[in-house]
Amino acid sequence: MIHHIKKYIHDNRLLSDSDKIIVGVSGGADSVVLLDMLHRFGYQCIVCHCNFHLRGEESVRDELFVEKLALTYSLPYTKIDFDTEQYASEHKISIEMAARELRYRYFEEMRIKHNANVIAVAHHRDDSTETMLLNLCRGAGIRGLTGIRPRNGKVVRPLLCLSKKDILIYANKHNLLYVTDSTNEESIYTRNFIRLEIIPLFEKINPEFQSAVQRTGENLVGINAVYSQAIEAYKQKIIRHSTDNNIKISIPELQSSVSPQTLLFEILNPYGFNSSVIFDIYESLSGISGKEFFSESHRLIKDREFLILTENKNTIDNDCFTIDKNIEYIEKPIPLKFTVVANTPDFIIPKDKNTACFDIDKIKFPLLLRHWKQGDWFIPFGMAGKKKVSDYFSDKKYSLIDKENTWLLCSENNIIRIIGERSDNRFRINEKTANILVITEKNN
Repeated sequence: MIHHIKKYIHDNRLLSDSDKIIVGVSGGADSVVLLDMLHRFGYQCIVCHCNFHLRGEESVRDELFVEKLALTYSLPYTKIDFDTEQYASEHKISIEMAARELRYRYFEEMRIKHNANVIAVAHHRDDSTETMLLNLCRGAGIRGLTGIRPRNGKVVRPLLCLSKKDILIYANKHNLLYVTDSTNEESIYTRNFIRLEIIPLFEKINPEFQSAVQRTGENLVGINAVYSQAIEAYKQKIIRHSTDNNIKISIPELQSSVSPQTLLFEILNPYGFNSSVIFDIYESLSGISGKEFFSESHRLIKDREFLILTENKNTIDNDCFTIDKNIEYIEKPIPLKFTVVANTPDFIIPKDKNTACFDIDKIKFPLLLRHWKQGDWFIPFGMAGKKKVSDYFSDKKYSLIDKENTWLLCSENNIIRIIGERSDNRFRINEKTANILVITEKNN
């Protein structure tokens, strides 16, 4: 078994002889065996333990055990305490996910502090099988079905070639003491349920089920490399990045791809959209525009020619900004410059589309800068009749995002200007105008 591990480390280029290693040790059989092996191989090890305070006295027991274990090996020891339940509640994630985030963040901090090369954790083959089945249940793509990889950045997994049975055999052979987590035998956690209930059923069909799953995962690694290269080529073709950090996905080019639904999954899944929502998005491609879809972090809008992906706004932006008569310039929410000039015979109205001129005597201050709302109307410059702002947006083929990002400049309840677009005819200058308010809109 020792030779098998050494070969696995060498073949996967996990460690070099001079590496200093942060070793995550919980006190269970897996991490104890990992530490013992790395110590036997002569690596410089620093024992790191996380107390998540989830199991009462057991958590204290584990901490004391690992501290004593580090002393037995004469190795540096460091530990940290976490209020895992509070962290999970604050970040609205599961206890399992909270513990994972806290653990790896701490390990990385220790790696940097101790100038270590890598972080070694004790995942084994059975963990990888559980991960693959868990991802399968969640509707993962090819990447999710490759299982746990031997290396992920600075994190290495030297025991990934061993089964849990192998690890226990090694522990018994070398008389290694370890602690047992009582929650490992409770099926209330999803991963435990897969290990305790699901995998044994598959093993009734095929006793070598876990070995077969791992072979499948290894085969998929190569397939995923080819697949990812093709996906990236398609992404370059159909994705547009706008200046406001939104992502636009060309619907016609998406639909003309070899597998639109698959491509859509690979684009949207990293933004938190699950497979069922992505299926609904795919079904909407030929439908009317304006439909919205949400993940926890992002929103996707089906427009005419594009799917528009933007950060999720949890609340409607009702920001309003007042502008007093003596203000000459504002920077936020958009840059605007205000200048008052006399209406002399030699005054020429600028033809710049980002400059608007108004009869200041027709305007009531303070001005109000706000977003569009239902029922808004104005009289477009050069016209005599009212026009709904929503109709104006439709004529201009504005997307929902465009509408939300448009600002209206108002005098009392009257719109005097759709910023960047059109002024209201009621506030235009004429031969009777004495003073002119010139508003210059500066592009960011």
